[in-house]
Amino acid sequence: PRSSHSTVRSLRGSWRLGNANGSVVLRGEVPGCVHTALHRRGLIQDPYYRFNDVMYRWISLDNWTYSRTFKTPFDIRKWQKVNLIFEGVDTVAQILINNVTLGRTDNMFNRYSFDITSVIKEVNFIEVRFLSAVSYAAEQSRCHKVYSIPPACPPPVQKGECHANFIRKEQCSFSWDWGPSFPTQGIWKDVRIEAYNHYHLIYFSLTSFFVKSAQQWSLEIESIFDVVSSKPIAGLVTVNIPKLQTQQTFSVRLQPGEGSIVLLVNINKSSAVEAWWPNGHGKQTGYNMTTTFIMEAGYQIEKFSKAYFRTVELVQEPIPGSPGLSFYFRINGRPIFIKGSNWIPADSFQDRVTYDTLWLLLKSAADANMNALRVWGGGVYEQDEFYDICDEIGIMIWQDFMFACALYPTDKNYLESVRAEVSHQVRRLKSHPSIILWSGNNENEAAIASNWFSIPYADKEVYIKDYVMLYVKNIREIVLTEDKSRPFIASSPTNGLESVKEGWISQNPYDTHYGDTHFYDYSNDCWNWTVYPKTRFASEYGFQSWPSFSTIEKVSSAEDWSYTSNFSLHRQHHENGNDQMLQQLERHFKLPQSTDPIKKFKDTIYLTQVMQAQCMKIETEFYRFSQSEIIKGEGHTMGALYWQLNDIWQAPSWASLGGLQSPTNHHFLSSLKDAVGLEKTQLSASVSQRDDVYIFVLQTTAIAPFVSLDVGSIKGRFSDNGFLMTEKKKVVVFYPWEPTSVEELEKSLTLTSLVDVV
Repeated sequence: PRSSHSTVRSLRGSWRLGNANGSVVLRGEVPGCVHTALHRRGLIQDPYYRFNDVMYRWISLDNWTYSRTFKTPFDIRKWQKVNLIFEGVDTVAQILINNVTLGRTDNMFNRYSFDITSVIKEVNFIEVRFLSAVSYAAEQSRCHKVYSIPPACPPPVQKGECHANFIRKEQCSFSWDWGPSFPTQGIWKDVRIEAYNHYHLIYFSLTSFFVKSAQQWSLEIESIFDVVSSKPIAGLVTVNIPKLQTQQTFSVRLQPGEGSIVLLVNINKSSAVEAWWPNGHGKQTGYNMTTTFIMEAGYQIEKFSKAYFRTVELVQEPIPGSPGLSFYFRINGRPIFIKGSNWIPADSFQDRVTYDTLWLLLKSAADANMNALRVWGGGVYEQDEFYDICDEIGIMIWQDFMFACALYPTDKNYLESVRAEVSHQVRRLKSHPSIILWSGNNENEAAIASNWFSIPYADKEVYIKDYVMLYVKNIREIVLTEDKSRPFIASSPTNGLESVKEGWISQNPYDTHYGDTHFYDYSNDCWNWTVYPKTRFASEYGFQSWPSFSTIEKVSSAEDWSYTSNFSLHRQHHENGNDQMLQQLERHFKLPQSTDPIKKFKDTIYLTQVMQAQCMKIETEFYRFSQSEIIKGEGHTMGALYWQLNDIWQAPSWASLGGLQSPTNHHFLSSLKDAVGLEKTQLSASVSQRDDVYIFVLQTTAIAPFVSLDVGSIKGRFSDNGFLMTEKKKVVVFYPWEPTSVEELEKSLTLTSLVDVV
């Protein structure tokens, strides 16, 4: 059979980019966005530098156009159908080819395919005319006249844009309490031309099931096709998994238009199937699988994929001696304590997030013994590579849909767009064994239940109806149709089955007896574990700290280096955040008193990190030991996901990665500000190289609490950091993420311990 049933022409690369009145014209990379293009061409500084988030607001208020010409590399007459495919457009744009409007985009999370069979020529001119996301969102909100949909604007401290809930775009790109406002415009994912005859494979997915009655694994394989011919096409599909001595052939018929075929492959019973296990519980075995489609038209498609075998159940059942229901995950029949963190976008500009960025962050999480991350609902559905890496290293994913901390419209156009988004994302992602849960939104059940937006009691029903319409009647319905292999919850935090029973919005979504909780407390003493909720599942909790001085230094100038500078206030997007950190510090540490302002700033930063590490350690340990006990009807905690793993820019936040967490446990008998007998220490380190890692031998003359190693801008990971040094000598290993040397490391090294703070 001939296999050239389709041909692809990528449109990645350099495009022409211009603003509305033509005063700014430059080359811009695709995939990419306007901000990174301007920065690469030297037309703006680093957007993260000092106050640039506000200085560069003009970029997102303008309307930009991407355009280019391209030659068609194939004979147009030989193909029945030619499509222009955008894997991702950010966000509102009109798409034209040869001055013919193909259509419009309004959803960053959707895949757009335009039929260009009748308009494509030998040489083509393509244009993507963007509209400012900020003005589009404002306009959409103005058009929604019947009732308002809160919140209108973020709190002033966030220096953000309004009405993010009216545009299907990364919600935190309009600002968040840990991130800047950069409402980007651009073609943020792959764009290409695809030409084909007869039939074409659009989506291909596989999900595994264990059939208890037969004690046998089976795979459900779904293929979604576009059939060009006017009558049905018949043929054969062969699925082959050599390692499992499994091969099956099916005869299929494809109807004209877009449709799917679902095949059920039973795995050979005499083969020992190795299941996919989370990090720390076993191996992440995957099996090579080939699926071959041979259709009567004589065209053959061969699809290579990895098959993983794992089951997941979300268990919500009565617990002896405790009112309410459990909330825990069983993977391959084994209850597993979920330990990990929350993931936010790794950059305001997605085109800067490379495979290496993802690999280092995720690998650090696995090296810190995490087994799970929650992809939080105010960011983006992550790129394919993110989930590939999680499959490979055993990181379970709690996947939110992209709705966060707001109410949302439910008019016809909005719902249509969301339905397309949800089908696309579920089809794209459901083959990944790492994804163990779909969750409808972040905190929106709580927003209605606790009335965050001061909605008059009489109007509440309207918003509840909208809520159920969006998350239950649309999102949930699509998820259950598209994917029967994993659980779905409507929100986080939620009371799970109890919320369902109460009409999807419970009285108190933070109830410790049901579902999951989010918990933040900035006023009580974090060393006092009695303030923490003895919950079934802690899916968000945390404390702020400042990033290290070497991180801040890159985006600031000397006048910014004080805790009360304009810069320090500007970077803090959480109301009273800087004061809250000082108040928490004062409980257990002496505040820095140095007369050298820069030393005082560095000492304060260091203390916020020590404080965050201690608070997190105490709270996390509380959740870990609550796993096996019920006290006053509360307990059986089966998950701790702290807020947050990573940072989006250099600013105070809740992030604390491979972070100041030491494996050894020490209990301080008093607050360290009252500790007696802590002497000044002489801390020193010698660095040597062994193979591709570096060995730091630390020596101290006296006990040194919270020893922190910082090697400035050299990227890498210490085997241990932020520890109490009780011996004269300690060895720490540094794993570099980029080439470095003993000299560079010695030059960049700063050693700090609590007794250095004056």
